This record gives sequence, structure tokens and C-alpha cells, in this order.
Amino acid sequence: MDIGLLAEEAIAAKERAYAPYSHFRVGAALLAKSGKIYRGCNIENAAYSPTNCAERTAFFKAVSEGEREFEAIAITGDADDYVYPCGVCRQVMAEFCDGSRFRIILVNTKEDYRIFRLNELLPGAFTGADLKKPAKLIRDPVTNANSGTGDIIWPVLTGKNNSH
Repeated sequence: MDIGLLAEEAIAAKERAYAPYSHFRVGAALLAKSGKIYRGCNIENAAYSPTNCAERTAFFKAVSEGEREFEAIAITGDADDYVYPCGVCRQVMAEFCDGSRFRIILVNTKEDYRIFRLNELLPGAFTGADLKKPAKLIRDPVTNANSGTGDIIWPVLTGKNNSH
């Protein structure tokens, strides 16, 4: 992996940012296992919540092109310091990457960067494996019976015994 090239790609991606509200541009360059690099930039919206971070833009672009395995991502921003990915972006990374191997490269300049593993920045990530864990038995507040169905919030979502 050429860290300098990945840093340059992130810096170039930052130039395409759409940040008319915060005026804080962020660029990302995502390296797929295939060797292809996907650029992403932050894209703001006046309503704020529809805003998309540079990291997620790169991931969604790559996934929409058929990529599913990734090696590293370089991230840079307008600050004269390292720009860390937000929690939502870290969670998206955890969906597609092995946290013990995937590298996050925080780029201040092409020559000044820090490298972390995803599990260092998102320990205990919630992943698909968590959805496969057996559910706890809980008591139905109406009948006081155990729910063996795995419905964690059983009465509220299923409507069973929900006669309120």
C-alpha cells in the first residue's frame, strides 16, 4: 500500500467537497482489496441531517460499484491537524471491514499522518455477529411469562398482549 498516494487522493477528494454551511471540507480515499481507490468528499445539506461525510461517500461509492472488501482509508480535512472519522462513519467501516486489519490513515499533510486500526478507534463495534447472538429471555409485563421467541421488546413491537 502506497500511503503517499492514498494521502494525495484524499487531499484531491477534499477539493470536491460541497460545504457551503460549515466551510469545512473533508476528503477521503478508500483502498479496496482489488487495488482500486475510491474518493469521497463531504456533501452538506441545508437541513443538516442529510449531510454525508467524506468517508461514507467513499464507502457508498465503492459498495455501489460492487466492492465489499477494503484495506485502508485516508482522511484529511481543512484543519491544521488530524481529522478523525465520526462515530457513524466508524460504524459503516465496521460493517465492511475487519477491525483488527483495516487501517485508518489520518492525513495532516502527505508527509504528516497517523495510522490506526479500526478496532482502536471503535472498540466493541456492533456488527452482524451481534445480531446472531441468542436473545435473553424476558418477562412479558402483562402475563409475567417468559418470552422464548427472542423478541427483546416483544409486547411493544409485536402487539402481543398489548391491550393498552
